[in-house]
Amino acid sequence: MENKPQPNQQQKPLGNNNSKPKKFGFSWLYFIVICGLIGTFFWNDKTPMKDVAYSVFEDYVKQGSVEQIEFQVEKNVLSAKITPADVQKIFGSDSTLYPSDRKIRVMVPSINSFSDFIGKAKNEGLYKGTVEYKASNGFLSTFLYLLPVLLIVFVIIFMNSRMMGGASGGGFGGIFSVGKSKAQLFDKKNNNNKITFKDVAGLAGAKQEIEEIVSFLKNPAKYTELGGKIPKGALLVGPPGTGKTLLAKAVAGEADVPFFSMSGSDFVEMFVGVGASRVRDLFRQAKEKSPCIIFIDEIDAVGRSRARNVNMGGNDERENTLNQLLTEMDGFGTNSGVIILAATNRADVLDKALLRAGRFDRQIHVDLPDAHERKEIFNVHLRPLKIDATVDVNFLAKQTPGFSGADIANVCNESALIAARKEKKTIGKQDFLDAVDRIIGGLEKKTKIITLSEKKSIAYHEAGHATISWMLEYANPLVKVTIVPRGIALGAAWYLPEERQLTNSEHLLDELCSLLGGRAAEEVFLHQTSTGAINDLERATKMSYAMVAYYGMSKEIPNVSYYDSSGQYEYGFTKPYSEKTAELIDEEAKKIINVEFERAKKILSDSAAGHNELAELLMEREVIFAEDMERIFGKRQWTSRQDELMSMNGEDKTPENEVTKE
Repeated sequence: MENKPQPNQQQKPLGNNNSKPKKFGFSWLYFIVICGLIGTFFWNDKTPMKDVAYSVFEDYVKQGSVEQIEFQVEKNVLSAKITPADVQKIFGSDSTLYPSDRKIRVMVPSINSFSDFIGKAKNEGLYKGTVEYKASNGFLSTFLYLLPVLLIVFVIIFMNSRMMGGASGGGFGGIFSVGKSKAQLFDKKNNNNKITFKDVAGLAGAKQEIEEIVSFLKNPAKYTELGGKIPKGALLVGPPGTGKTLLAKAVAGEADVPFFSMSGSDFVEMFVGVGASRVRDLFRQAKEKSPCIIFIDEIDAVGRSRARNVNMGGNDERENTLNQLLTEMDGFGTNSGVIILAATNRADVLDKALLRAGRFDRQIHVDLPDAHERKEIFNVHLRPLKIDATVDVNFLAKQTPGFSGADIANVCNESALIAARKEKKTIGKQDFLDAVDRIIGGLEKKTKIITLSEKKSIAYHEAGHATISWMLEYANPLVKVTIVPRGIALGAAWYLPEERQLTNSEHLLDELCSLLGGRAAEEVFLHQTSTGAINDLERATKMSYAMVAYYGMSKEIPNVSYYDSSGQYEYGFTKPYSEKTAELIDEEAKKIINVEFERAKKILSDSAAGHNELAELLMEREVIFAEDMERIFGKRQWTSRQDELMSMNGEDKTPENEVTKE
């Protein structure tokens, strides 16, 4: 959903000089301090000295080789300067290393013994130099002693501020707030979310249940007076892009209560116990601000079934987080005013304990929109676009069966880009149709070079699909065929899928026969097979196995389904049928494919003239439409389900020039 900017608002261009200056990064300060500490730690007196024993030092003094002495009182260390005449004798071959200082270092047993010795040497005239007593710097000594500890502390602070991204103000706050909840709070003060239920197009049933939850929080007495209990949680379930998160945003914009929003992955960290701690902190904040709503997006990140993740005794952080979430959802009173909303497109993998009544009392299914809901969604996304008179919203809604709300938003955006690329001032109908083709089939690759034999093979293949789909009652009506490469496909047939509420075996068999039409045309007319049918064969194989193993549509295995709708894999490591049954399933699936393949070849043989004319026209023009099919084969005998429903509702028909690819 896009909001129009207000007329008085001016959007600042990127790189505006009036933008706020960047704050000073304390990471640089930490780096400078650490470098200084390391330099201080490794700093010492770099004056070259020779270490000698105390007894040797006494001999040097008696020989008159020492001319100056400095005594470090607290360290009991002295440095003695040697006379120039005795440098060679004392330092030997290393005398060149001590050209100016000529010092030796001596560890003194005690200050008393040194004082007695030096006093006696002076009295006897053996030492005529000076003696200087120096007290060491106590603060510096203590600092150097504590330096390793301080260095480790600063390194931890620096690394923590980098890892936590400056959260909680950096410094010590980051490492001690790792268990805090990352939920974003929306309330009356800081809620800039302008999305309401009016901005959510379609989803009438889901909106009704969500609006009731908001009503629970606004006027709980209306329901509790009759003895009812406010539901604790609601789970939004549906395919990606259908508007689950958008509904939650509408709740945040509609409700006059605090709204906590976070993703399921925000609970999980590399540290053990962090997820459970964040769950506790989230519910603690929610109880303090009750009544309120907690929204957890993509809850399957932490709510996966525990039976699927056996760690052989290991400590699984996700499982601990899930256990804490289950505990917290049961931990507060029934009418505490805290309601949990969650969204997922993988409800089949969620733990059963999470889905039970008392935790998520309601499961709200957010399905793909039908034609009327797609019209409402188009109206929302067309508001900011500059469209011309050729754009018909009813037509667009009919041409996008199976599209989610996110897909429709993408179509509208892509149409604007296509129109701008063509230097147009407004967006027309053809731009929307090109956008649908671009999104589903990919970008046209007119520069891809193919030979005449390859072009003929592709044309006959696609003409086979088109011919059979036109001749079968329950096949999806064909609208457009092209041999221009798109994406990874060398050719494509575009259909208008029937949005059936119920599918029977005749529907599946006709669709299966249409899928095999391309390979059948290659064998009948070109007497060859190619790899271009791989996608058709893959879909046909899956469909035939589904008819046998899931739908119970096989004569040999009737009314038996091995489909596990719960997704919990309760059969463990074994198949739910024997090896003999597995062989029978294989045989039945192959039989269905072979029967439909022979049926496809017969239809093509009976319609050989029309098929060949269609293939030649396709080689010449590269793109053909439903009008060409009508001219060659005559008008299709059967009315589509959509036209039938529209005639029942008294709605006018609109031309169907282009649609989605099946």
